[in-house]
Amino acid sequence: MSEISNQIKLAARTEGCQTTEVAIGDSVKVGGKPVVIIGGPCTVENPEQMEIVAQKLKGSVSAIRGGVHKPRSSPYAFQGLGEAGLDILQSMSQKHGLPTVTEVMSVEQLAACDEKADMLQVGSRNMQNFELLKALGQAKKPVLLKRGLSATIEEMLLAAEYIMAHGNPNVVLCERGIRSFDTFTRNVLDLGAVVALKQLTHLPVIVDPSHAAGKRELVADLARAAIACGADGLIIECHPEPEKSVSDARQALSLEDMVELVESIKPIAAAVGRSVAGDVAKKRQITVVQGIGSQKSGRLTLRKRIARKAARG
Repeated sequence: MSEISNQIKLAARTEGCQTTEVAIGDSVKVGGKPVVIIGGPCTVENPEQMEIVAQKLKGSVSAIRGGVHKPRSSPYAFQGLGEAGLDILQSMSQKHGLPTVTEVMSVEQLAACDEKADMLQVGSRNMQNFELLKALGQAKKPVLLKRGLSATIEEMLLAAEYIMAHGNPNVVLCERGIRSFDTFTRNVLDLGAVVALKQLTHLPVIVDPSHAAGKRELVADLARAAIACGADGLIIECHPEPEKSVSDARQALSLEDMVELVESIKPIAAAVGRSVAGDVAKKRQITVVQGIGSQKSGRLTLRKRIARKAARG
């Protein structure tokens, strides 16, 4: 632990240091007591798709994910809508009040994404794209930094240090699985790294069980395990029609399953002394409404008393 800490200057957790809270948009913070859930499709396909996603997930997730620049292993695969996809994300966000997370693959894409998205994702393939990391240090928006396919914990922290050293302190780390000899799952989800990172750094740590598993039937259990071991949030792929998703269809949940998953996380979050972001806001709204109701009831009772006295007089 000390060997890593000595090489990390800005991201290191010092004694008594609390986890940094990183804002996504105006209403969401990652790193506090509430765990943050980010959900949405691997790829933004069209406005109708994102409208369905927003309508179904609003109230369950804190932010919407959606790729507009897609790094694909094959040069012939669909690689995203680019700036047209950004416009779709921005329009959906403005209509529904949900902040957005999207991937930036190059310095050239950064300006548009920084303007129209609420959080900039660095994919695993770009974790050590140092020129991109330096440029993200000058960005206005927070950065979601995914762990590289075969990156060590120290390498991940040093990548975060690049961003912070160039001026952007708002970094969230994401464990998304690392490569292994076993091909049953797409990657191996390293929850031990989540525990270690929570000890080593003050930066928030979230988990991507979708890319770790590669199979939708494994995602829910991995998501719940991530919250149990201390993750500050989750980013999960879901789609209105998972089997028709243009990318990563096998790992995408249906929107209905996504909503159920969020509900199943709530008791686990409570068991480790946390809550699910959004659930707290709902409880506050209920309390306020109940308070208003009590005030109205009190006023009615007072009016009745006054009326009775007047009748007696």
